[in-house]
Amino acid sequence: MKPIYLRTDLKTIGAKKKKLFAMLESCSICPRKCGVNRLKDEKSFCGIGIDTIVASYQKHFGEEAPLVGRNGSGTIFMSGCNLLCSFCQNYDISHHIAGVRTSHKLLSDMMIKLQNSGCHNINFVTPTHVVHNIVAAVEIAIEKGLNIPLVYNSSGYDSIETIKILDGIIDIYMPDFKFMNSKTAEDTCDASDYPEIALNAIKEMQRQVGDLVVSDEGIAEKGLIIRHLVMPNDVCDTKAVMEKIADEISLKTFINVMAQYRPLHKASGNNLISKAINSEEFSEALAIAKKVGLKV
Repeated sequence: MKPIYLRTDLKTIGAKKKKLFAMLESCSICPRKCGVNRLKDEKSFCGIGIDTIVASYQKHFGEEAPLVGRNGSGTIFMSGCNLLCSFCQNYDISHHIAGVRTSHKLLSDMMIKLQNSGCHNINFVTPTHVVHNIVAAVEIAIEKGLNIPLVYNSSGYDSIETIKILDGIIDIYMPDFKFMNSKTAEDTCDASDYPEIALNAIKEMQRQVGDLVVSDEGIAEKGLIIRHLVMPNDVCDTKAVMEKIADEISLKTFINVMAQYRPLHKASGNNLISKAINSEEFSEALAIAKKVGLKV
């Protein structure tokens, strides 16, 4: 299946890039709408100005099986984040900016290098706050022969306006659906509106790409993958998350219910999330997903 961005003419992609850069003058590229002028390299919540800071790029085998296949997923990890969870497992690059300031050309070169190494896709990890630069780099990479699917791997805290601009560029959306508990979202991410924002963004993602489609070899070609991290004491309200996916997104959604929660970064300071989950909590989460009709 030809990637969707190769079925979108370059003029359209260029126009989308211009829209995204225009949103930076008084930044509204994510739901926080900080309003700083990132075109002048001003920084606010996400810690990033006009440029992208790439923490690493590599052939990765720790992602979902349809992304990894035999040759790995070509991950590009972006520093900074627009959500900044207090329990973040990648806090060293999300909370503490680390990496290399990267031009559009260099970012496009990374994509081509990963493609040439055999990766099945280009997987942008934490892309929300730098999506303007991603689209600019994709525009260049197309001219260099990029021809594998693009994965938008986000926290789920995405502006629906921005996601709409990405229609025709992103092949596979892989958002987290972290919480349906506004208090937890406020306490851990300073984002009490996360449940509503994430649900609306994921619904738009689903509208664009539909349920996950895989090749005869089991490799993801297009569609939606949702991640849900099970947290201690059910602070995320897993039942409500699964019900929303089943009722408002799709019963055929490819969902990864994850058991790797650990009390990292600042989590030890919150009694509700200061321990790892146990096997009973994870089993209960899987049972909930199956009960509402989802396949996990």
